[in-house]
This record gives sequence, C-alpha cells and structure tokens, in this order.
Amino acid sequence: MAITITPDDLKKSAVKYRKQLLLMMTIGLEASLKHMTPRLGVQYKETIGEYSGNAQLGPYDPDRTNTTTTIKGRTLEVFLGSVIKKFDPNDVWQSIYGSLVLHGEGLKNVDITKAVLAAEIKSISEKMNAALFSASRVNSGTTSAELFNGFDTITTTEITGTDISATKKNLYEFASAISNVNAVDLLKTYFRAASDELQSVPTKMFISKDIYNAYVDDYQQTVGSVPYNKEFKKTYLEGSDDLCELVALSNKKNSPYIQLTTKNNMIVGMGAGNSLEKLDVDRFEAFQVTLSMAAVFGVQYETISPERLLVGKLYVSQSA
Repeated sequence: MAITITPDDLKKSAVKYRKQLLLMMTIGLEASLKHMTPRLGVQYKETIGEYSGNAQLGPYDPDRTNTTTTIKGRTLEVFLGSVIKKFDPNDVWQSIYGSLVLHGEGLKNVDITKAVLAAEIKSISEKMNAALFSASRVNSGTTSAELFNGFDTITTTEITGTDISATKKNLYEFASAISNVNAVDLLKTYFRAASDELQSVPTKMFISKDIYNAYVDDYQQTVGSVPYNKEFKKTYLEGSDDLCELVALSNKKNSPYIQLTTKNNMIVGMGAGNSLEKLDVDRFEAFQVTLSMAAVFGVQYETISPERLLVGKLYVSQSA
C-alpha cells in the first residue's frame, strides 16, 4: 500500500487536529489514569480541596444553626514543558502499517497523518507516565522527570512538613520489608490502619509490581487451591470486602511509598489544548521533520485528610 506522507501533510494535520492531538497525551498515561482523575484545561495553578461542613439534624429547635463550613485548599500546579523531536515519518508510518489495529480494512477509517503524529505523542506521554510518582521539578531540567513534582515527591514534602504523619493518622510506617512470605499480612494490617471512613469506600492501593508479585505468591501459598480472584481483571485486597483494589504500576518501581486512597483524590492536571499549549511540524533538513510541542502537566492530592489518604512508608533496612 503506497502512501507518501509529506511535511506539509503533517503540518496541516497538526493544525487541524491540534486540540485532539494534545488530548492524546493521555494515551501513554492510560495504565495510570484509569485509576486516577484527570483535571483538564488547567493553566498554571488551580485551587482544589476538600469541602467539609457540620450540618446535621437534631431535636427540633427553630433557633439552632449550623454555621461552621470549611474548605481545606490544596494547589494543583501544572508546569509548561516543551519538546522538539526530529523523526522520519516513513519509519513511523511503517510501524503503524504493521500494527494489527490499523492493518488492512482498518486503514480506511484512519487519518494516517494524524496517526503518525499520535504515535510520536504517545512516546512522549509514556515518559510522563514513567515519572508520574518520582518526578521532581528542576527549573533548568531537560527531562520529563524534572518537569513537575510527582506524587511521591509531594508526599515527601508533606512528611517533612509534618502534614502527613502518624500523629495526623495519614501515615503508616512498615516495621519490616514486604516479601512473598508476609505480604498478605502486612498489606492487610496497613489497610486496617486506615480510618474507618477510608476502609468503607472503594479505594486504590498503589504498589510496585514487586510488591504485587510478593502478595500473589504469599496469597497462593496461604490459601492453596482456593480461587484467587472472582474477576481475572481485578485484584482486591483480601479482607477488604472487595473495596480495596491493588493497583500495580510500573512507575511505582523503587518507590518508597504505598498510597491507599480514592480514585478522585489522585488528580492529574493537563492543559488539554489551552492557550499555553502548541503543536507544530516543520522541515528543516532532508528526510526528517521536526515536531515542536508545548504542553502543561502536574499532579496533586485533592486532600491529605486521613479520611481520604493513608500513605504507607516502606521499611528501609538500617544497613542499606
């Protein structure tokens, strides 16, 4: 199937589909975002937070009022990042053509220039996903890991400032390392250390693949031939009444923390094509085109209240 993609084709596609392509930043983040809450259209900073009031029914009294309402604000800060990427559209096109998803009849329904640009954007967003927890903002940095402050970096800052602490009941410190002989007991104990409110709602426990594998091995050794999951695609912590889903992510590798929280507490901010963001394609040398892109990105907890978050600080050997 002979198709020629010129720089002009790509440039027109970048203009035509600019907002859609910028929204495609999420495709490389998909494994993580399905357990989190995207916040689109953010510029620079946005105040998020937890609303709480004390209104309640009591014995009839026409003179009694409930007046105390509080909003504990937190700031979701997104940072403007940029990338200039040279690539040969023929190489990308050949890769797409070989894909089973786009092969054959499927190609009739695909704007191939849009697909070529989306493939490049996917590779960019995959780097964002890898840094989702560990990123640490460096103003003079050059990588995705230096663009914004990831969830673990934010956690460390809050622990240092004592806003996340055992005293405030939003921090749990593991007394021993998690292994394939104790993972079930340790994760159950951690979950049960959470507030009653957090234990009573659907939650996500964000863990590394290593911890997940240790849990699976320990569980199978403990229960033998008892079926492990009611549903193959979902794994729930034993003893949580199927409320706590174990979320094993590659970007949690070597993380010092586990996060037990709700899906809507993990906020991922993106510009989604706002005025700060751009996407352009030009040719500056033979055979290659240059993708110029600017986008905003950042993450934040909506609240660090113990009713919505319990951070597990993993055990580190003193000899390590």
